[in-house]
Amino acid sequence: MTTRCGYVAVVGRPNVGKSTLVNRILNHKISITSRKPQTTRHQLLGIKTRGDVQTLYVDTPGMHEKTSRAINRYMNRAARTVLADVDLVVMVLDRSAWMSDDDVVAAAVSQSGAPLLIAVNKVDLIRDRPSLLPYLQQLQERFPTAELVPVSAETGDNIDRLERLIEARLPEGPMLFPRDQLTDRSERFMVAEIIREKMMRQLGDELPYALTVQIDRFADDGKTVHIDATAFVEREGQKIILVGKNGERIKRIGSDARRDIEPMLDRPVMLRLWVKVKSGWSDDDRALKTLGYDDV
Repeated sequence: MTTRCGYVAVVGRPNVGKSTLVNRILNHKISITSRKPQTTRHQLLGIKTRGDVQTLYVDTPGMHEKTSRAINRYMNRAARTVLADVDLVVMVLDRSAWMSDDDVVAAAVSQSGAPLLIAVNKVDLIRDRPSLLPYLQQLQERFPTAELVPVSAETGDNIDRLERLIEARLPEGPMLFPRDQLTDRSERFMVAEIIREKMMRQLGDELPYALTVQIDRFADDGKTVHIDATAFVEREGQKIILVGKNGERIKRIGSDARRDIEPMLDRPVMLRLWVKVKSGWSDDDRALKTLGYDDV
């Protein structure tokens, strides 16, 4: 039997739905999501095996113009390095309009030279579908060799067509992972991301960007997984917000995270959370590395 296997970079500016798209294709949540831009900070590999085709989707942080802090530069670098060695690029765009951050993405994609598909996302939010046509025509003129696919990662609209187009463009070759494997990331990494997701969803617009999570202890005694995790923020006031009055917010975050972690680990989980201040961590390259931002 001839098999096909290849790497597909899923790229785009922040908050266009890249992680939601990857999760929808995999029918499994490997990437955390929230309404906050720049939720995804690392490269994440999602593995989809269907018949004789194995597609290796690389979810990436949103590329953006703002590079004033070290973490912004890290996220842009994490996205760009993926493009150097993939078989196909799926550029995700919002259904509404072209933004300046899209120029950053387009330039990086053009430099890669990889074949391109464009997924125009969030079409479920368009009441009048024909109104999308002028925008699609502009995109086709800008990218004459790319195929455009209007999709909704949220509802699944047209996702199967996008998958078929992706699979048809993958090279022949052996599958690189077992058929039932979904990602190459460790359980510790996935747990830290789940906790960070619950925190981001509970907080306002500013604090999420000064927040990261580190797993201090991960021990499975065969019956229960014991997890200790620390959330780092940059100022004392942010710590107060995250902990909440009488510790109520951090308790709620722990409960929400446990509900997602236990099915993933197939074990009861004993989760303990701490919050610490690490001033300026997001703009310190050395601090970023000690907190796990060292995979690019």
